[in-house]
Amino acid sequence: MMPPSAQPAPSPPGPHLRDIHLPPEPSWWPPAPGWWLLAVLALALLLAGIWWWRRYRRALRQRRQVLRELDLLAQQHQRDGDGLALASALHQLLRRVARQHDVQAARQRGDAWRQTLARVPVDTATLQQLLALDQQIYRPPASFDHAASVTAVRVWLRMALKPASWKPTATEHADA
Repeated sequence: MMPPSAQPAPSPPGPHLRDIHLPPEPSWWPPAPGWWLLAVLALALLLAGIWWWRRYRRALRQRRQVLRELDLLAQQHQRDGDGLALASALHQLLRRVARQHDVQAARQRGDAWRQTLARVPVDTATLQQLLALDQQIYRPPASFDHAASVTAVRVWLRMALKPASWKPTATEHADA
């Protein structure tokens, strides 16, 4: 005879039922639609960030290059003392930078050139020095303040190389 604890338990009356079977764990792939949307959004933000960073670096590189060119012009003037060559080179540098914002800048004279220069928010003394530089290249060699001209061009270029600092023209106001 078997001990009472070793005897099988009597089966309950009725059908024999098995334990509940759980479904398998959900797979991690493919992700739910919300994760796809989040991935697309993250990728778009990453691409926009890369685009902005490259644009910023390009603008910074251009700014440094233009200011380095200005320094080279000032050093060249210190070596050779040619005021007319300095005035002409500074004037060309101004026109080249202004042309990036106004395609007509290369051909402007007088008041139109003054208005283009004035679109960059600089003080009146700097603006007058730049306009005097415009006149200096057409006059016979005379004494003009080379250091003040280089300083005025540097101030204008630093502001002009920041596109957000340019004031819109009257035609840009009309278009908006």
